[in-house]
Amino acid sequence: MSTLNNAELKDRERKTWALVAEGWRRQDELLREGAAPVTNRMLELAKIGAGHSVLDIASGTGEPAISAAQLVGAGGRVIGTDLIDNMLAFAREKAAQANLDNIEFHCVDGEELTFDPAAFDAVTMRWGLMFMPEPEACLKRVHSFLKEGGRVVTACWAAPDRNPFVMVAMQVLGKYMELPKPPPGTPGIFSFADADRLHRVLESSGFGNIEIEEMEIDVMEVEDGAAYWSSISDLAGPVMMLVNQLDEDTRAKFERDVIETADAMKQGESLKMSGTTWIASGIR
Repeated sequence: MSTLNNAELKDRERKTWALVAEGWRRQDELLREGAAPVTNRMLELAKIGAGHSVLDIASGTGEPAISAAQLVGAGGRVIGTDLIDNMLAFAREKAAQANLDNIEFHCVDGEELTFDPAAFDAVTMRWGLMFMPEPEACLKRVHSFLKEGGRVVTACWAAPDRNPFVMVAMQVLGKYMELPKPPPGTPGIFSFADADRLHRVLESSGFGNIEIEEMEIDVMEVEDGAAYWSSISDLAGPVMMLVNQLDEDTRAKFERDVIETADAMKQGESLKMSGTTWIASGIR
């Protein structure tokens, strides 16, 4: 398998997440509810308070940037960034609906951010670091943007077998196509499944007092297998980039298989799909 260079990897990520930007809009309530425990814990670890300046990288459709803006109040400010402007368009709409005038969103590569030294009290990044070809390049910049004593908090998914919310679909997909096996360190949803790697990258970027904790959440609670497939096909860009390679008949069989597999996991009145994430924090 040929190795992509960084420019090609970034182009792949742009295409991957642009593909599901509208899906994220459709599934916003489901995603916000499922991710709320992680968002809240990240903001707690970042010690964000009134009057603070906060940078949120890989904001997607607005979290945890919007929640941070509500915490910092009129005397603070939040800047959210993402690689996909269609995602940020929805974030801007939500911020306007919440009457937040202390937040702004910019479409920019997280590895190429430029801010003044010591510009922020805290930096957050929820499920974005994994998709960067050079995560240290981003974190070293983050280190310089933080005030002395400022905090960085990032979330990255743990091992595949601890994340059935996406692996149910992926394991079924493996019956219909040969799944790619990217080299270690290649950007992707599980590129920081190893907590030791996450610790090393933070440490080598200059951060101290590094702590990593794990959190299991119900990423989505839906009615049944059909609702699961509808949700994951809207949200999981990397999965859909592969699914879209199937011919029409094979795709129909795959989708039926996913729905039946997920239905078999239903307990009670709803289907809960769990995930486990690392939440890592460090101090400048």
